[in-house]
Amino acid sequence: MLQAMTNGLEAVQLPADAVEVGRIADAWGVKGWFKILPYSAHPEALFSSRRWYLQPSERGAKTFAGTVKLAIIEAKEHSDSVVASAHDVPDRSSAEALRGARIFISRASFPTAGADEYYWVDLIGLEVRNREDLLLGNVRELLSTGPQTVLVIEYLEDGKLQDRMIPFVSAYIDDVDLAARRIRVDWQADY
Repeated sequence: MLQAMTNGLEAVQLPADAVEVGRIADAWGVKGWFKILPYSAHPEALFSSRRWYLQPSERGAKTFAGTVKLAIIEAKEHSDSVVASAHDVPDRSSAEALRGARIFISRASFPTAGADEYYWVDLIGLEVRNREDLLLGNVRELLSTGPQTVLVIEYLEDGKLQDRMIPFVSAYIDDVDLAARRIRVDWQADY
């Protein structure tokens, strides 16, 4: 059991606003550091939060059960990856025991987004309306196509769920109102 190995990982409830931000890939070095596979190209949330919540991988060996809290000492970029160290992970074998663990961070711990910047997690579920106030659907997911991000909008047509895609660029996005849970777009239903 991981708790016995690390003498201090605390079993906790996952916060209601927790967002999965990455996985622990493997141990890194001999002093308890571990390598992270972040789900974002810009993993600022990993750097800003000192409390990570871990859940075991859905596949493979499970060295702990439920949700545990990990107190982070430091997280930083190293070469082309992210590495971190934590209290209660004193050596390589303790870090290896975390391999595959899913990392969650409370959304409240994310750094504040800049003007006209949004976290994807905040856009999912928002209603999308065009300039004529026609409901186009709700954001189901976002896709990164390289040069731009695309909103995948889910809507019902003839009793079947359909998708429409709208580039998330200023040419088509008029306004994002997180408080009202709405995105206003310059887009027509037949595009």
